[in-house]
Amino acid sequence: MRIPILMPQLGESIAEATLLRLDVAEGDWVTADQDIMEVETQKATMGVTIPCSGQVVALDCAIGTSYPVGTVLGFLLVTEAEALRAGMSAPDPAAPPEALPEPEDDTAGLHFRVEPGTSPLSGTVGVQPTLSTGLPVPVNATGAHYISPRLRARMQEMGLNAADLSAVAGSGAGGRVTVEDFEAFMRELEQHRTTPASPMRIAVADSMRRSWTRPLATVGIRVHLDPLLAHRKQQPPHLKAGPALYALRALAIALAENTAMAGRLIGKRIVHPKAIDLGFAVEVDDGVLVPVIRNVETKHLALLVDVYNDLVERARARKLPPDARGPGIATITNYGTFGIQWATPIPLPEQNLVLGLGAGEKTPVWDEATNTFLPRTQADLTLSFDHRVLDGGGAGRLLARVAALMSTPAEL
Repeated sequence: MRIPILMPQLGESIAEATLLRLDVAEGDWVTADQDIMEVETQKATMGVTIPCSGQVVALDCAIGTSYPVGTVLGFLLVTEAEALRAGMSAPDPAAPPEALPEPEDDTAGLHFRVEPGTSPLSGTVGVQPTLSTGLPVPVNATGAHYISPRLRARMQEMGLNAADLSAVAGSGAGGRVTVEDFEAFMRELEQHRTTPASPMRIAVADSMRRSWTRPLATVGIRVHLDPLLAHRKQQPPHLKAGPALYALRALAIALAENTAMAGRLIGKRIVHPKAIDLGFAVEVDDGVLVPVIRNVETKHLALLVDVYNDLVERARARKLPPDARGPGIATITNYGTFGIQWATPIPLPEQNLVLGLGAGEKTPVWDEATNTFLPRTQADLTLSFDHRVLDGGGAGRLLARVAALMSTPAEL
């Protein structure tokens, strides 16, 4: 029997993946759980395995093309016994063979279309990444504040969204951006140098666009790092945690004491998290990945060092395991590694908190006991938050608690 080779669901909220490498050809024999291709999602690069042993009898996919989850990439010829072993029901021998339906020409204006119950091998439409590029902003531009259905359809056809028209000055009534304005704008783009945006860059851009639809605010506090640095110096090499991991553990303890601060406002209710799952930002080529450590509030700092270091390396290799790719409730970002002292990072759309750690520096601090200034290593700690869930006072108390825990590292 023939079974389809499908683009699998590679993670929560992943709708498509780009084919990077194909390891089989038509006519090849494969075994169960064998890697047959490598794909790239918005969050990672990973291999795709075959569900059961058999012969590849058809392939209809191209390297560099994006395919929606569930797209038929080819077919595998297997025995009925092998299909049953893999959990697939064999067809009724008495039933006539099911013919593959012809694709209908009713997908005009859509990026892709997958009919439930049908998987035509021919006619599969790949999803191409949207290009993103910096543009000169006219001095008198007010941006597109109203988009007509006709213009919106044209934008869909071109793979653009409303944010891409922010630099277009409309010539229509009331400053409306007309289709003619749009076409002139697109012609002007041809005069500029452009480069393709990677799937990760597009994902980051879309994530930040969705995050910015909320009222966000940032508060900051200075944290004394000398106790933390002294504690770190006393640890054996394999247990030396970086300042960001101290901050992550401190935030986990603080949020476990009051989970409402990490809750999400849904309608008229604050939904509390079930566990303190925290992410941390890792810079990778052309973007940022946020690996997640689960149940941080239950793990002592010494138990987190190996997990943290391993996830940093996996993130840089774009090989995060599935349990580290799901959403967390807050994120830690150590922008101090770039020499930045203060910043206002933006929480992810599914989170309402991001804790930022700035660069440490020696500063003179007045000491009441000795009645003199003493040199101390300090850094700015910032907390960006969704103002619908937290007010300045609550955010300030949470940040002060994190700073206090970081100043007593033995408790972490």
